[in-house]
Amino acid sequence: MTIETEHVSFGYGKLPAVCDVSLKLNSGMFYGILGPNGCGKTTLVDLLIRHRTPDAGIISYQGKPLAKYSRKQIARRFALVPQQYAVNFPFTSRQVVMMGRYPHLGRFAFPGMEDQRQVDEIMEQTGAMEFENRFISELSGGERQRVIFARALVQDTPVLILDEATSNLDISHAISLFSLAFKRVVDQGKTVIAVMQDINLAALFCQYLILMKNGRVVHHGPCDQVLNESTIQSVFEVRAKVYEDIYANAKQVVFNRSSHVP
Repeated sequence: MTIETEHVSFGYGKLPAVCDVSLKLNSGMFYGILGPNGCGKTTLVDLLIRHRTPDAGIISYQGKPLAKYSRKQIARRFALVPQQYAVNFPFTSRQVVMMGRYPHLGRFAFPGMEDQRQVDEIMEQTGAMEFENRFISELSGGERQRVIFARALVQDTPVLILDEATSNLDISHAISLFSLAFKRVVDQGKTVIAVMQDINLAALFCQYLILMKNGRVVHHGPCDQVLNESTIQSVFEVRAKVYEDIYANAKQVVFNRSSHVP
């Protein structure tokens, strides 16, 4: 499985959001997309799942242009955990998670025993089972995010896209859900593409980093190669110290009160 973007650009009217992005994303990898606010991270993932269409360039999946896949075919290949999930209908948490199985059902078909089993398993793993019968509109932001994460995992796609998927979660649940995603990369060869703000969580889970600034990919490569002090300063305009942490078994980044570069 390969996702390729070839000189992809997109703008909102005359305002460019993604500029000339060329990437090749392979299966069995956990990718992290990082960068300052407004640099085009969310727009890029919207393009990858065809929520938006490039103004220029081509995005392909397994050698076939994304534009030639039907919506249902896209839903069988890409699952998304968005930053925000708004619902105006009285669905229970379990009903929302079950929606992840719909792309795999035939027309007019109902979920079967295997679909129910998968929903049970994922809701237990994500800690969403405790509120399975509560309406999604009644949940806290963190509880709702766990339900949406569960829905994406139940969708069981080759590609899982996380757009700041843990922004409403405490550190315990954030690590737990990223670990579930990472396990699918290692055990099943799936691909995870995660937009992240926390550099240290990215260093902990991501094997490959894509750093964006002003709509462009300015650095990309294996985490160990890309994550360094000069890169952080050039992208985020802050001074930092990067070191190998024995406990985390990964690079970690520290700042101080005067880290901002004027």
